[in-house]
Amino acid sequence: MKELNEHETAHDAPSAWQRAAWTRLFVSFMTFGLLNNVLYVIILSAALDLVPSTTPKGVVAFFNIFPALLAKVFWPILSRGTIRYARRVCLCTVCSWLGIAIIAFSSSVKPRLFGISLASLSSGLGELTFLQLSTTLPTPSSSRTALGAWSSGTGFAGIAGAGLWWLLRGLGVKGGLGLSSLLPLFFPLTYFVLLPSFSLLDEDAGAVYQPVPTDVGDSESTVSTYQPSEHPATSSSKKHKIQLTTMDKINLIKPLVLRFMLPLCIVYIEEYVINSGVAPTLVFPLPTTGLWSILFKSARDYYPFWSLTYQTFVFISRSSLSLGLPPLPRRLLPLPAIVQCGVLSLLSLQASKFVFSSPEYTPPAVPPLQGSDRTISFVFVLICLEGLCGGAAYVNTFYHVGREGEDGGEGLQGIRQKMEKEFRIGATGASDSLGILFASLISMPFELALCDAQVARGRTTCRDL
Repeated sequence: MKELNEHETAHDAPSAWQRAAWTRLFVSFMTFGLLNNVLYVIILSAALDLVPSTTPKGVVAFFNIFPALLAKVFWPILSRGTIRYARRVCLCTVCSWLGIAIIAFSSSVKPRLFGISLASLSSGLGELTFLQLSTTLPTPSSSRTALGAWSSGTGFAGIAGAGLWWLLRGLGVKGGLGLSSLLPLFFPLTYFVLLPSFSLLDEDAGAVYQPVPTDVGDSESTVSTYQPSEHPATSSSKKHKIQLTTMDKINLIKPLVLRFMLPLCIVYIEEYVINSGVAPTLVFPLPTTGLWSILFKSARDYYPFWSLTYQTFVFISRSSLSLGLPPLPRRLLPLPAIVQCGVLSLLSLQASKFVFSSPEYTPPAVPPLQGSDRTISFVFVLICLEGLCGGAAYVNTFYHVGREGEDGGEGLQGIRQKMEKEFRIGATGASDSLGILFASLISMPFELALCDAQVARGRTTCRDL
């Protein structure tokens, strides 16, 4: 009986190891997503404290996104051969830490903008790296878990970054960002310590289980594994110098543009035009009754609340794969962009013409002393929908891109297929940053136009903030 129990324990051990490995995989990729995006959010949240009042805050936003866009666009095109993930992670760590440190310990604008650029470069390269890493996992289910966890982490970064800076702001730029500079150090810790060996994630890993050796002479494990820092194609690609040419990469990009990249870019343009151009003008007479009267004590409370609402629902939507929800069918990938266009149109109409406000709250009428504008609830629902659309577009696009192309090839063909998968998902990653950049150029004049329209109708709140 004792021998039987020992045999059952040894037989059950691999499944326990695998469960632990899958948990570590999820936590690792969620941590990667959180760390990669949280500093981006902190920098935007700290924009008022980083530059003087005479400097447009849009400058901070530009330097916080443009280097990331350059990394996402040119790095996949210019890189050759096998991806060295360990080196990439170390480079991201150094750039991110150095960028935040420069921002924290500089007092003039130019060094701080340089530091913001370094942090942005790290963020763009980090997103590219970890999305590509998710395609190298041994099974489709492990890739889905990694992508879902990464998306959840990036979604939660919006809430965590804003909340963290709220707590650290009292320490000032030097103290608050100085402490924040410790966050990038968790990149290598997570990658080299927490992230499991990919062989433990293989569905057949249990078949190669060997008991722990008891003899002194048998000191080496017979289980063949590779660490995630060792790309499975490394040794073969060195011998045969397998790489994708520039023409190969162009041919891989062509079918992605209309199918994946354009819808994702459009969603982000609409999303960030709402966040930066429309949301600052969505202000109302302060409610005196109901739940809204508890949340809004000043006209300046509206914009942070819309931002928090948006970030919360982005997190929920990006976590859809992690929650076990089925992915959106590929033919429906343009749907979030279409819905987002409707959200942008409705919010713009409200901001400019007050079309959804009740007559007593429509300028130039003087709002009543008691009550609440019903439009606040309507805007809240639209902002929730905006977050859901943005998150759904992100996670579902990368889910389907990761499944593009052939798979399961052997030898040199298999190595090439892996490289193609890495390139596809890396190239698609430029779409969101490009959309944010376009949105930043559109939103500044658009916000002014909406505010002018409100002032022309007799409501000057947007200008008095």
